[in-house]
Amino acid sequence: MHVIIIGGTGHIGTYLVPRLVQAGHDVTCISRGKRKPYRDHEAWKSVAMVQADRRHETEEGNFTNRLKDLKPDIIIDIMSYSIEDVRPIAEELNGDISHFLAAGTLWVHGYGIEQPIGEEAERNPAGTYGIEKAKMEAYLCEESERNGFPATVLHPGHITGPGWDVVNPQGNHNPKVFEMLAKGEKVAIPNWGNDHVHHVHADDIAAGFMQAIQHRDASAGQSFHILAPRALTLRGFAEQVCAWFGREPNLTFLPWDEWKKTANAEDAEDTYDHISRGLVGSIDKARKLIQYDPGHTSLEAVHESVDWMIENGVISV
Repeated sequence: MHVIIIGGTGHIGTYLVPRLVQAGHDVTCISRGKRKPYRDHEAWKSVAMVQADRRHETEEGNFTNRLKDLKPDIIIDIMSYSIEDVRPIAEELNGDISHFLAAGTLWVHGYGIEQPIGEEAERNPAGTYGIEKAKMEAYLCEESERNGFPATVLHPGHITGPGWDVVNPQGNHNPKVFEMLAKGEKVAIPNWGNDHVHHVHADDIAAGFMQAIQHRDASAGQSFHILAPRALTLRGFAEQVCAWFGREPNLTFLPWDEWKKTANAEDAEDTYDHISRGLVGSIDKARKLIQYDPGHTSLEAVHESVDWMIENGVISV
């Protein structure tokens, strides 16, 4: 089939595009800039690259015309963040494409009443990102039920992999935390370290998209959590990182109001965003309906990221 991937040179697309090509699809990648994928792969030589400013063209009413001209069978939209991004596609391309797949986020839940949380749980999104993604998911599912628009939404957790700023054991994206743990320096963990983070390797997200395409009849009109098999507690996460470098954990635990004074404002806000949700997602539905089978545990995915940071001089250990 002819597959258009919007935002294909990002972290997910870096792994997804080669999978699509190797599966025999003709692939067109629409990207705003000329950024190269995170990893080189022979498959990119056979990909048609289209440069377009999606936001500007949508405002001008031209983006769906561009899509129509390309005559896709499948559209994978990694760069949609609101109803306004997907409504023109749902309204104007319904009947012209066989499948539309969008990237959501585990944060559509906001917080969970029960853990692990399933896709059927009531949504309590918080923050603009989670709220808008939740509205987008609801709209696409309604369009699928009401008008037969073949939409699927995949909800990843904390995206992880080489070249990505991975969520660390403090619950933020500061890579120096890994350096401190590797050197045996004291690291402060918020609260008792029992808050959760749930990672997923970008290649497993790519695999989730492939499985949803392969099992289109089961995935259309549905949303799925795409995650590593298990989440991590901040404390256990920190202890495992120390073990990678042969260090004994040198951790201290501080109540939130004290811990946030030890971090800069950006890291403190980032940590709050993660631990205030503390979501652990279930992948049972994805396993059952689309045979999703992640290839990385949370720790394996993070380990690849840390190795990349060391090799590229992001951290020094």
